[in-house]
Amino acid sequence: MLVSRSLGAWGSVLLAGFVLAGCGSQVNRAPVEDRGTASSGGSMSSAAPAKPLPGAENAGKPGYYTVRPGDTLIRIGLENGQSWKDIARWSNLENPNLIEVGQVVRVVPPASSTASSAAPVDSGSGRGVAPVVVAGGDPAAPATVLPGASTPAKPAASAQTGSDDNLGFIWPASGSLIAGFDEARNKGFDIAGKAGDPVIAAADGRVVYAGAGLRGYGNLIILKHNNTYLTAYAHNQTLLVKEDQSVRKGQKIAEMGSTDADRVKLHFEVRRQGKPVDPARYLPAR
Repeated sequence: MLVSRSLGAWGSVLLAGFVLAGCGSQVNRAPVEDRGTASSGGSMSSAAPAKPLPGAENAGKPGYYTVRPGDTLIRIGLENGQSWKDIARWSNLENPNLIEVGQVVRVVPPASSTASSAAPVDSGSGRGVAPVVVAGGDPAAPATVLPGASTPAKPAASAQTGSDDNLGFIWPASGSLIAGFDEARNKGFDIAGKAGDPVIAAADGRVVYAGAGLRGYGNLIILKHNNTYLTAYAHNQTLLVKEDQSVRKGQKIAEMGSTDADRVKLHFEVRRQGKPVDPARYLPAR
């Protein structure tokens, strides 16, 4: 009888220990948040609906672009032939630095918008041409033009009457060609040179980007020439122009460098409606 009572007492102690252990493990268990299923004790209908991403109603429509992983407005602009600032304005973005995968942005101007950025620069009169801003230099100094790259007296009449193809591109640097166009591996020309060599505008245009915000391009300048063409100038040592500045064909816009590159070189791209095309089709033979 004594042994039976002792076992009963120990059994009560062990049972209480298991109960306490069970309570302790329940208190220390981390909460699990599952956004895709209903919580215990609730139903699917009680979960708050996901907030639609900005512009989702326009997904798949012509003139709109759905943001993909790794995208930035700069890259979206380059690949759609537009200024990133214009895309931000057309899409009513409060913070252009914050875009989400799946968000939809407008990449063509609204019907009511006037594409002032697409108008060719009047090289003859110089109207609308801002001075070149050179680090440590005189903003009022005249634009530097390489020998043999003189500015035409007036743009071709066809360019003024709506033809976007007659721009008369010139070579953006005087060095030798070290890598040609390959749609899969090299989206433009790589041109050799020394650090500090001049990089010039291949045609009249407006600076729609100047900075180092696009991976793989280093210090980059993007010029918009009209509704059809952009040109890009990458890996520069120094940028001599600013965004929204108008430039003339042959004007020095940068100094060659090796930013985000394995050697000093200029990577030059011609983009037709955002798609990279072979610069050899547009540059004069050497």
